[in-house]
Amino acid sequence: MYLKKDKFLVVGMSKSGTACAEFLLKRGAVCYVYDDSDSPKIAEICTGIQNCGGVWVGKKEVYDLLNEIDVLVLSPGVAIDHDLPIRARKLGKRIIGEMELAYNFCKSPIIAVTGTNGKTTTCTMIDSVLKNADISTVLCGNIGKPLISTVDGLKGNEIMVVEASSFQLETASAFTPHVAVITNVTPDHLSRHYNMENYVFVKSRILANLKESEYAVLCYDDPLVQRLAEKTRAKILYFSAKTQVNGSYVEDGKIYFKGEAVAKLDDLPIKGEHNILNFLATLCVAKAMGLSCDDAVDGIKQFKGVKHRIQHVATVNGVEYVNDSKATNIDATCKAIDSMSRPTVLILGGKDKGIAFDGMFEKIKNSRVKSVVVTGESRYRLLDSAKKVEYGNVSMTEDFYRAIDLARLLASEGDCVLLSPSCSSFDKFNDFEHRGDEFIRYVESFNG
Repeated sequence: MYLKKDKFLVVGMSKSGTACAEFLLKRGAVCYVYDDSDSPKIAEICTGIQNCGGVWVGKKEVYDLLNEIDVLVLSPGVAIDHDLPIRARKLGKRIIGEMELAYNFCKSPIIAVTGTNGKTTTCTMIDSVLKNADISTVLCGNIGKPLISTVDGLKGNEIMVVEASSFQLETASAFTPHVAVITNVTPDHLSRHYNMENYVFVKSRILANLKESEYAVLCYDDPLVQRLAEKTRAKILYFSAKTQVNGSYVEDGKIYFKGEAVAKLDDLPIKGEHNILNFLATLCVAKAMGLSCDDAVDGIKQFKGVKHRIQHVATVNGVEYVNDSKATNIDATCKAIDSMSRPTVLILGGKDKGIAFDGMFEKIKNSRVKSVVVTGESRYRLLDSAKKVEYGNVSMTEDFYRAIDLARLLASEGDCVLLSPSCSSFDKFNDFEHRGDEFIRYVESFNG
């Protein structure tokens, strides 16, 4: 791309879209911005871009503009089957995403992590381990700061640790990390990707460009991920909590790497089977980056967990409140349920992704969950699933804060209230972090 010659249209003024527009304008590109939403917040963002030299276009102008632009830049929240990219493709325009744009200008090697669950924890753990070994890192991507926002400050000696969502990988074509990690693939975002075959294909794109000098770190315990080894020429390192593999695995209460015992499971700082897999993936990445097993394990032992993922918030009147707002799908919520050691009141609900919850309620029937509060856009679908499996301890409210109040009333001393929505947050909140922060704020007000 020749930024001073090409004309760009950025669609979707999310955090990523805004960062793309700012990056392009800083380099003298002609940049138009557009968003379907006419909310005051979006108008404020677009006005700010316009004040920096961009051009804010509305719904009437944007389709005519497709004839003039050279490159369409899609924010992760804009699907590739949106009408704009469909028309742009027919006109022969190049279509890229924020992560792909950033990769074109990134000077540093990239460790990229994708998967349905465990991305954020694994990325944060990898970042912690490398920093503990005095390696300069930048943690970015779907985890918070867009990759494009970090590019200008890079010197080339940093390691980029990038959380890559399926939405970002939809528009990735040249993106080539040095190490690519796939944690697992379970049903999620099917309203966007239509079916599991498409979803698995999008996830596999993180491996598409890897050469023999790069590494693919794959979960052996997930059959879908295990088979993705056939799609790459990279060196394969597997991780498994069940089987001896060429990589990291668990046996007799110990963690091994290629036959060498490196730590005891009891030495790990946070518990849960899902976290064991995150540790194993991190160990593989650390070895791929040249760390010794001792340095990798030492770094892992320093890890304290991730905000919004099974995070202790407070204990009020003998009731523990746990924030698992990061759980935006069924598999993540099931893992959180498994980690509970007390009778639990579970808060579920958010934006409806079109996924049935019957299997989750079957699990709830045989767990420590004593009652469920459903809320948000998906509350009726959740209630229907509970009825199908004859689970009756369900309360319903549309309001998020009233759901917390209901859970508080249902909980007794010694119980736990767990927010693990199994749904995305976009029906009420900006993102899962916003939802989790509001849960924390509201719970902390109980002591006020």
